[in-house]
Amino acid sequence: MPQSNAELLRRLGDGDESALESIIEQNMGLVRTVAKRFADRGTEFDDLMQIGTIGLMRAARSFDFSFGCMFSTYAVPLIIGEIRRFLRDDGLIKVSRSVKTEGAFIMRKKEEFTTKNGREPTISELACECSISSEEVMLTMEAISPVHSLSERVGSSEDGCTLENFIGDRENPIESLTDRLALRQAISKLSPCRQQIVNLRYFRNMSQQQTGEVLGLTQVKVSREEKKILEELRKSL
Repeated sequence: MPQSNAELLRRLGDGDESALESIIEQNMGLVRTVAKRFADRGTEFDDLMQIGTIGLMRAARSFDFSFGCMFSTYAVPLIIGEIRRFLRDDGLIKVSRSVKTEGAFIMRKKEEFTTKNGREPTISELACECSISSEEVMLTMEAISPVHSLSERVGSSEDGCTLENFIGDRENPIESLTDRLALRQAISKLSPCRQQIVNLRYFRNMSQQQTGEVLGLTQVKVSREEKKILEELRKSL
């Protein structure tokens, strides 16, 4: 009898590398679902599946039960991110008409919910409004979101900090490890809400809009909190 994702993830977390192969086998349907969204962009489907599998492997290795979500919910943004990075490097990302149509439907439902309730819906609430899964909502919203340039500024325009500043030096693994340990310690000192924002924005590759939907915050509130987080981390580091 096949083991559940939870059992396999615990085994992997305990150092049992053989569990990774089983996790991949049991979740290839998830990779296939994501890959289909990008199938009409000039790249072989098998290549998309291979790239998506890399995202799945990263999700399996970085998943933590303290996130409080299903593994599939956690894995989808990482699989999408891996494929989007590949397509971005390979050429301009194009979004199919069907995805655009579904994206417009989701955004309309989101606006209706916000108008009715005075706040933006969470991912699960939006999924319920649209009668689709949370994974489908995240998949569509991520697919229609714009690609960000490394020169794009993070936070306010006057702080001079770009996305490129957050890319580590892969040629110096010792220094990189030291930086990661220092960053982890600094993040642990943040408030629980700000730790969640860091996790969703930088470890799960969610946009400010998606982060706000998960936490029940507006995109503006997430942006303001993110600026404060960056300032606090700079002081700690």
